Amino acid sequence: MKLVPAYGRDYKSARDVKSAWLGEKDFMIQDFFSPYDGKVTNITDCQRDGIREVYIRYQRLTKVARIKF
Repeated sequence: MKLVPAYGRDYKSARDVKSAWLGEKDFMIQDFFSPYDGKVTNITDCQRDGIREVYIRYQRLTKVARIKF
């Protein structure tokens, strides 16, 4: 699943992204082919839905962090 930080947040490093993800911060689904495109989610929602890997864009959407959980 492809995500971007919600509420105008941005991160400088992959470590910051992972920390925010594990800290239950919200991220917006940005996947044109998903029926949930544009909705907000977090690690708890993804675990409940059986999703075990996400790709999160950061640093002004120029880099991608892959997180398995």
